[in-house]
Amino acid sequence: MGDAQKKAVTAWLAIGIAALGLALIAAAWLQRDKGEGSGALPNAGENAGNPGLDRLVMVFPAGSVPKDLPLVEEEINRYLEGKLQAELDIIPINLAGWWDKTGLMFASNEQIDLMFTAGWMRFGDEVAKGRFLPLEDLLDRYGQGIKEILNPSILEAGKIDNHIYGIVTNKEFASSKGLVMRKDLLDKHGIDLSRIRKLSDLTDVFAVIKENEPGVAPIQAKSDRSPFIFMMQNGFFDMLGEGPGALEREGDSTAIVNMIETPVYREYAKLMYEWNRAGYFNADAATSRDSEYEAVKAGQAFSYAESLKPGFDLQASRDTGTEMEMVELTEPYTTTADTTSAMFGITSNAKHPEKAMKLLNLLYTDPYLLNLLNWGIEGKHYVKVADGIIAYPEGVDAKTVGYNINEPWMFGNQLNSYLWSNEDPRLWDQYREFNEQADKSKALGFVFNPEKVKKEIAACNAVDEKYGPAINTGALDPDQVIPLYLSELKAAGADRVIAEKQRQLDEWLAERSGP
Repeated sequence: MGDAQKKAVTAWLAIGIAALGLALIAAAWLQRDKGEGSGALPNAGENAGNPGLDRLVMVFPAGSVPKDLPLVEEEINRYLEGKLQAELDIIPINLAGWWDKTGLMFASNEQIDLMFTAGWMRFGDEVAKGRFLPLEDLLDRYGQGIKEILNPSILEAGKIDNHIYGIVTNKEFASSKGLVMRKDLLDKHGIDLSRIRKLSDLTDVFAVIKENEPGVAPIQAKSDRSPFIFMMQNGFFDMLGEGPGALEREGDSTAIVNMIETPVYREYAKLMYEWNRAGYFNADAATSRDSEYEAVKAGQAFSYAESLKPGFDLQASRDTGTEMEMVELTEPYTTTADTTSAMFGITSNAKHPEKAMKLLNLLYTDPYLLNLLNWGIEGKHYVKVADGIIAYPEGVDAKTVGYNINEPWMFGNQLNSYLWSNEDPRLWDQYREFNEQADKSKALGFVFNPEKVKKEIAACNAVDEKYGPAINTGALDPDQVIPLYLSELKAAGADRVIAEKQRQLDEWLAERSGP
């Protein structure tokens, strides 16, 4: 790369980093103005609601705080008073501010009894920091319903160093990768999704939207949620937890590679660059922190990338308030990240770990409580139209309903969750079939412990944050950026992280192969 090219790349990165910093500061102030600081809601103090009850705190990520959350929380607490002699303080936190806010909560020793975690949310690192309690004893004493529902091999997915730190949500345990798109625009322009087989096939589709729909971004993306990210991470590779080092999906090799050095990474990075130059991405893709479905809801975007499963097009339709269709670009694949894609742990800041486990057990065994948390109050936020089937009340829709967390995949036993009237009544059977038929990673069940290379991982993460947004959203020519990216990763210790992952994986495989 010439000096002029290097200067251009450096200048773009400096601008991008500065813009990202300003965006994060603005987001923080906006959230502060909305009362979304650490997530404190009316029950801010211990026993504030009822001095005879123990207060439990549940923290999880959500796109926004529903306006009727206090009403739903009140109903939950009426129910829990008789069940647990406890009340629940629900604290949703926007994912963009998750690490800062939860970090502050731990630093200030703020109460968190139940907290969402996942393989894709630095689960191993959080365990290494001592933020989660080992759960075997609590499970044996208060989690018998969970143990009856979850297969032992699935329950052990939340294990690190022989201790269970996260309880897996009972849901689909596989995913395919693809995009969801507005059906009205597909129909308007006669676009046939059955012809789409690979990501590059969408180039002509996006060209049609770009030419004919001014003000509508063909692809809505963020630096950490772009088509490129979804295809690479657990599409073509099992990422094996934090830091550099991934396992190629195809073939029998268990050799861990640096994904950024592979031909498929460069091929898809070039496609993103072509799309960016053609104007297919939203203009702020490299710095945006806004949810993709909000852009679709506002009429500003046509499509976005996702991890897919049976019925996801209908979930996306509820998220956006617009009928959506999906196109799958990979076959279903199960990795440890998929089995650990939604878990709850009991934190070291918990004041009532025993009752926290009892509450978690109820979310697996008590359909009434689960659906109250998932969908809100019957008659106000939904109505039953058949056994286990719900719809919006008259005069209410996805855009106007007052309680719309819409994350049933996050909590307890999703197979006890009500289905919407426009969903296939066999959806939960389809989930079971989806799990059974999915390709299984060669490292399924392996959980990487980053403790020995956490400094190197932190340094590599800083490099990723510097170069990743430009690659993921096609902002710079990958032929210029990838050599710099690789050079700085190696200087940050990427090879040591990969070697440690390989060592742990080899030991794990040897334990399972027997003598």
